[in-house]
Amino acid sequence: MNSVESEIMDIAQEECAEVIQAISKVRRFGFDGKHPDKTFNNREHLEEEIGDLVCMFDLMREHDMIEWSNVIEASERKRHKLKIWSDIIVTGK
Repeated sequence: MNSVESEIMDIAQEECAEVIQAISKVRRFGFDGKHPDKTFNNREHLEEEIGDLVCMFDLMREHDMIEWSNVIEASERKRHKLKIWSDIIVTGK
């Protein structure tokens, strides 16, 4: 792994942690909850953090660290598993 790849991985890891923290705030205080010192609500904060993480995925793809078609295939496999083992995906959608 070269220094650019290493930095991309480090930043992606940090962004994953920030998404986890944003999800925790939504779970504790709701999507519309807002810290008194902030101008954005928890939904907007979650969207921002997910956007940051998606940027890191894009950079991984641009630097040939991941093959996007493999990511899409993995996503489809996960969706299939969720249809079997979870109620969050309704068949036919």
